[in-house]
Amino acid sequence: MLIKIIRKIFTQGAFSMFVFGNLLIAVAKILDILFTFYTWIIIAQAIISWVRPDPYNPIVRFLYAVTEPVLRPIRRHLPVNWGGFDFSPLVVLLAVIFLQEFLIKSLTQLGLRM
Repeated sequence: MLIKIIRKIFTQGAFSMFVFGNLLIAVAKILDILFTFYTWIIIAQAIISWVRPDPYNPIVRFLYAVTEPVLRPIRRHLPVNWGGFDFSPLVVLLAVIFLQEFLIKSLTQLGLRM
């Protein structure tokens, strides 16, 4: 009897949609954690850039290696010396917040509806 019910669930596709919904929710949570972590990396890089850090420090090298590929294209399109303030980290933070509010919530709601 139980085997017949399990076969019926698998053949109807309800189980696969349930599993796919849970997968979407898990992916959304992982992306949310990664975006939050990257937000803190951007903030740390912006704060460190104010104090003239040692360029050979491994932490400083890591921060620049992770953030420069994202910040460099934005710096090309924004005025760099606008009052001596670099707005590229702010633009990236706004983009990350948008992705967290739009993409993460959309994936979570889509996963809950499946």
